Amino acid sequence: MASLLGAVAMLAVLSVGLCEEKNFLQRAGVAFTSRPYRSVLTVTNGEQFGNWTWPEMCPDQFFAVGFSVRVESNQYGADDTAMNGIRLICGKDVNRSFLYSVESHTGYFGDWSNPQYCPSGVLTSFQLRVETHRGLFGDDTAVNNIKFRCSSNPTLEGTGTDWGEYGHWSQECGQGGICGIETKMEEYQSGLDDSSLNDVRFHCCARAQQVIQLKPRKS
Repeated sequence: MASLLGAVAMLAVLSVGLCEEKNFLQRAGVAFTSRPYRSVLTVTNGEQFGNWTWPEMCPDQFFAVGFSVRVESNQYGADDTAMNGIRLICGKDVNRSFLYSVESHTGYFGDWSNPQYCPSGVLTSFQLRVETHRGLFGDDTAVNNIKFRCSSNPTLEGTGTDWGEYGHWSQECGQGGICGIETKMEEYQSGLDDSSLNDVRFHCCARAQQVIQLKPRKS
């Protein structure tokens, strides 16, 4: 009887492992940066500090189906940095069992939110909430939040902070979706005023076109 219970317990462990594999999330990093893209989405209200860093791309045939954000909460008189990073979750719209993540360079402060997903479809455009430069003695936070629009129409908003204003929406990825990210980051200022994430741009990739083979007519 004991051996039977042991075998049942082992099968339960194996079945849990198999279930976890069905929702596997892997960090893609720079492994797929050679993927070709059609266009780049930008907005006009990004802030001035820092430099553009490296791009990261979803694997071929994968698109951004969700995202999460890294946000430092209100520091109440100490130095605020607000949003520090954006992570895209890449998947195949019809099969999201195996997912990849890309995020480019991120800041060091705050915690990552739980991912939000399009109910169907992929991310196609975005909007940034940005606090403008606060002047010599102000506390710069730059990017505070982000919204994405899905190809299936819902709009998703991050869990960022409330400082600043939303600018205009970017253009949309036509006949495809967002497939890559590149961030503009101010490096750690060693105790001075940190603004962290200042701007972001996203790459658009086209969906693969199905080629229909026509049978030749019989003479």
